[in-house]
Amino acid sequence: MSKKKTRNIVIGVIVALVVIVIGWFSFGPKPNNSQKGGNHVVTVGIVSETKPKEDIWNHVAATAKKKYGVTVKVKNFTDYNQPNKAVKNGDIDLNAFQHYAFLKAWNKANKGGVVAIGRTEINPIRLYSKKYHKLSDLPKGATIAVPNDASNESRALFVLKNAGLIELRKGKELATVADVVKNPKNLKIKEINADQCGRVIDSVDAAVVNNDFARPAGLGKKQTIFVEPVNKDSLKWVNIICARKGEEKNKDYLAVVKAYQTEETKRLDKKYYGDMQKTAWDIKF
Repeated sequence: MSKKKTRNIVIGVIVALVVIVIGWFSFGPKPNNSQKGGNHVVTVGIVSETKPKEDIWNHVAATAKKKYGVTVKVKNFTDYNQPNKAVKNGDIDLNAFQHYAFLKAWNKANKGGVVAIGRTEINPIRLYSKKYHKLSDLPKGATIAVPNDASNESRALFVLKNAGLIELRKGKELATVADVVKNPKNLKIKEINADQCGRVIDSVDAAVVNNDFARPAGLGKKQTIFVEPVNKDSLKWVNIICARKGEEKNKDYLAVVKAYQTEETKRLDKKYYGDMQKTAWDIKF
């Protein structure tokens, strides 16, 4: 075999190897960073970004960067239907908007895929009214708006139960309007999207509104006629940071949890929310 032919063969082999390597990195399997930190950039999905949330997450981001070398980016979503799907699909890394009960219901309806990796706060939800100043003022036949997703509707109905307005069928983990067994005032319970409950406050007699949507709707202490109690039954309403199943031990993700669970977060939480919510990672239920 001539030297020229040998040289051409060698060149051909080298070119083929280069093509294979490029193809591998371009289209081959992506590295799995579920156990170890990956690129140290973590995107967190939240719902209804407000100034208080922005300040708290700015603090979390600064702590994560300084102490753990992790860059935190926040992505805002407009409703509760989007963030879990985004985590499961890998569009974002974490989300921080839901409680255990919502996650359980979502996983059941969507064949799983999202898991809790740390607690944030608990938000006792409230029954608000712009027409009445006291619970006892609610008239017979009053219309009360409640969220229509499974977990938040159940929670809202238990708020009405604890307020003494209705009674629910016993033994139900997630209650629906069909589980109302006593309704002395013949209340009309109107099921609507959670993000609309605060917005319809002027057209109903009262509404159970999640805290994410109460502040943007201008609802606060003045409009509150009942507050959900916090007790041993409240664990399922604790808000959580969630990740894709199988990535519970990702070091960067756990660093974000640690960066959130600090005394400074507690201070900011108290500053902005007062008794509207409580940090929950060290509450004993």
